[in-house]
Order: sequence, then structure tokens, then C-alpha cells
Amino acid sequence: MDITAIVTSVLTLLAGIGVFLIACQMMSSNLEAASSEKLKSLFSKASGSKLLGVGIGAVGTAAIQSSGATTVMTIGFVNAGIISLAQAATIIYGANIGTTVTAQIVALGMFGGNSVSTSVIFSAFAGLGAFLSLFAKKSSSKTFGGILAGFGLLFVGLELMSGSMESFAALDGVKTFLARIGNPLLLVLLGALFTAIIQSSSVMTSIALAMVVTGLIGIDQGIFLTMGSNIGSCVVAIIAGVTSGTNARRTALIHLLFNCSGVVLFMLAGWALGLFDLSYGNLFERLFPSAPQMQLAMFHTFFNVVTVALMLPLTGALVALVEKMVPERQKAEDAEFALHYVNDNMLRTPPVAVAQVKREIIRMADIALQNMDRSLEMAVKLDFTGKPDFERDERQLNFMNKELIAYVVRLSGERALGEKDRTYLSGTYRSIRDLERIGDYAENIVEYATVLSDSSQMFSDDAKYEISQLAKLIHMLYKNVIDAYQNEDLAALDRANDIEEEIDDYTKRMEEGHIVRMEKGICTPSVGAQYLELSSNAERIADHMINVAKTVTSLHATLPTARK
Repeated sequence: MDITAIVTSVLTLLAGIGVFLIACQMMSSNLEAASSEKLKSLFSKASGSKLLGVGIGAVGTAAIQSSGATTVMTIGFVNAGIISLAQAATIIYGANIGTTVTAQIVALGMFGGNSVSTSVIFSAFAGLGAFLSLFAKKSSSKTFGGILAGFGLLFVGLELMSGSMESFAALDGVKTFLARIGNPLLLVLLGALFTAIIQSSSVMTSIALAMVVTGLIGIDQGIFLTMGSNIGSCVVAIIAGVTSGTNARRTALIHLLFNCSGVVLFMLAGWALGLFDLSYGNLFERLFPSAPQMQLAMFHTFFNVVTVALMLPLTGALVALVEKMVPERQKAEDAEFALHYVNDNMLRTPPVAVAQVKREIIRMADIALQNMDRSLEMAVKLDFTGKPDFERDERQLNFMNKELIAYVVRLSGERALGEKDRTYLSGTYRSIRDLERIGDYAENIVEYATVLSDSSQMFSDDAKYEISQLAKLIHMLYKNVIDAYQNEDLAALDRANDIEEEIDDYTKRMEEGHIVRMEKGICTPSVGAQYLELSSNAERIADHMINVAKTVTSLHATLPTARK
């Protein structure tokens, strides 16, 4: 046995794996950037329909070429309470079907014979894509170039892996050693272990394809290695689930149990076939003669589709099982404050993380408005029973200001973002700070209420009425601000601007009316000072609200450029 040949083959295999992994990452990140809006829309449609969930998972995974990314994204949604465990389960089922697309593409690239192989033709896309990425001026063209380059590199890596397998196949010692590994359970374990190490079932399946095509292993050995890769692929989900909430851990366990169930069922079916001197290899060799790459690729698809068909009716039972296996944590164990809609695992899918940032900012806005209401109520009624809740939410706003800005900084560094998403993120820093300032002004109003209470004074009935009317105007403003911000609605922004001007006029009339009341002796100078400060702070709250809505204009400014 030639040691030099073995070392060369091992190094070539490692090089092929490296290129293949980089290619998968390039394709995934650029496909996400190109389809960010559609991707966000797709995953927002998850509903109670099981088939729709499977379809979303399959299409989403096929679109971004990463079942791991889809699974992590799903875990993030469950953790945020956006979808239920049952919905998450069906999306994960679909992700297992979507990931088979990579194996089909790789198998297609292995045809060729005496003519120029499809693998070489597809590899040429790497050069075309690289030129496009380097010299194109439009960001959309650069993204398309990245997709082409990743697609081409996929086959460059495949060629390197196939070449190393051919070298191994020429070594009798290696072939003899591999021929001895016929135990299906051992092959499944080897496939799971290798996939867990490299965290890519696509690479494991592609290596198995190359080994089968070069004759290094038989089709049945390749089948069991591929089945094992399905179990190994759960490692990514387990890592994401362990670092998240209870439902996230349950989702990761659903993924593991689902994939293990499929392998167990097919292992039992394979044993039953053996009683009739049949095997999966025999069956697929008859279906796809003289095409070992298609035999394995089609089994991979068949395995995942059948597993989904068998497990789909049992989704409710599976969810009930994992809920018992992973009980709800005690609330005392949870942190006092947390971001509900985003976490670091979502950074694997930046376009969807952007949509979740918007949800988190809207949640922050709701908390700020609620604290403003509490502060005005304390000022009018001098009832401080809600002050503990006010102080808790003020700390929550400060926490969100710090943590959400830090998250946006990390998210902005991701490459898989479209121009519109980057423009949106650039405006979030000010929006977050504007909302935190609303909390600060509400805190000022509570201080004014405290001064009145300590001096045993209160606002007149006229002043209380004016404050209540001001609160109604601010609520009208808030509704239109959120409509504009959430839906990028310029008409809502126009309405918000009109209401903000109305608030400016109203606060001026409030100040003028209160001065008249002080002159008549209805209010004392001390009460008047607190009232004028309250009016001024409420007007500033409106200013910060309208600033949040105004970020919509920058998003619309990117559209003409994107269409050119």
C-alpha cells in the first residue's frame, strides 16, 4: 500500500470537503440576500395547516440550500412565540425534504461518460460568478454572481472529493477494509458521527455519492451512511435549542426524534426485505440501472418523503411526548428581562432576523406607550399603585435599548442582507433610542406627579381634562406611527405628521390656558410649573414617536435605485 498515495488522497478529500462547505455557505448567504423579502413573507405564513408547514419548510430549505438554517430559524420563531410546536414540527419535516435537492444537483453533476462531464460544465460557473461579483456595479448583480460562484464551487469540491475516492478505490487495502463494514447499524453510526463533526448532511451525502460512483462502497453501504447523515444533521438544531428557551429545546428534540424515527423505521423495513433476499440497493438498482448516483440520490429523496408521510399524522402525539420530556421551566429560573423575538441563533438567517428586529422594536414601542399612560394617570389621579410596574418597564426599556442596539450591530455585519434590509437596519439605531427617550420623558412626568403629591396639590379639573385629550391625540399618533413603521405606509406617515402638528398646537393652547388659570388664581405657580413641564414632555414624546415613523422614507428612497 502506497503511503504517499493515501496521504495525497486524504488531503485531496479534505480540500474537497472545504471547498464544498464554502460553496454551500456562499450559495446559502447569497440566496438569502436575493430572496430576503420573499423568504420573510414565506415564513410569516406558517399556520395551523400541516401540509402548508411542510411546504414552507421544503421550499424555504430548497431556496436557501440549508436545512440547518431553516431549522435554526424555526427554533427562533418557536422561542419567540410566533409559531406553535406543531407548526414548527411540520416546517422541520419539510426542511428534510428540501435538503434532498442538493443531493439531486450533485447526482446530476456526476453524469458525463466520454463527453464533457456535467460536473466540469457546472464547475465553470464558479469563474463566471467570480467575474460577475468582482466587476458588477449593481448589488443585485454581485449577489447573483455569488450564487453562481457558490454553485460552481459546489462541483469543484465534488470533483476533488471524487478524485480522492478514485485514488482510494485503486488501493486494494482500502477497498478490502471498507468491504468489511457491512453492518447497517455501524454504517448509520458512522454517517451520523461524520455529519455531526462537519455539521453538513449535504457534504456527507455527497461523499457517499462519490464513494458509490467510484466503486469504493456498494449502494447499500451508501444508503445506510446517508440515513445516518439525517441523524447527524440534528446537531445544529440541538446546539441552537440548548442555548434558548423551553419551546426551542422541545423543537430541537422534535427534530432529533423525527429523524431517528425515520431511520429506525427504514432499518426495520430493510431487515424485512432481507428475509426475501432483497435490499434497498437491489430495488433502486432496478429502478435506475447503470446510474449509481441517481440510485442513492433518489433513495435519499424517497427516504425523507416517506418519513414525512408516516410522521405527519403523528405530529400531535410527537408534540405531546416532547412536552413531557422537556417540562416547562419555573419562572424564577428565567431572566428578569429578555428580547422576545431575536436571538443569536437567528443570525444564521439574517433576512428573517431583520423582520424579527422590527417586531422587537414594535414591542419596545408598546412598552414605552404603556409607561406614558401610567405616568399621565399618576399625574392626574396622584395614584401611585402602578409605580412598581412603571419602574419595571422603565428598566426593561433601558435593557432593550442596550441589547437591541448590540444585536443590530452584529446583524449589520452579516453579508446575506439586501440593500433594503441594510437601509432599514441603519435607521433602527435612532428608532431604538427614540423609544428609550419616550420612557425617560414618562419618568419625568412621574417625578412631576410626585412633587404634586408631596406638596398636597393637584391639577384643576380643566387641566385634567386637557391632559386626557392630549393622551387621546398621542394614542392616535401612535396608531399611525406603527402603521407607517410596520407596513412602510407613507399615507399613514402623512396622517401621523398631521396629528403631530395638531399635538404641537394643542400643547401651546394648554400652556396659554394654564397661564390664564394661574392669573385668575385657579392654580398656584407651583402647580402651573409642573403642568407646563408635563405639557412640554408630552410634546417631546410625540416628537420621538414621529421620528420612528420617518424612517420609512429612507426605505422608499431605496426602491427606485433597486429597480434601475
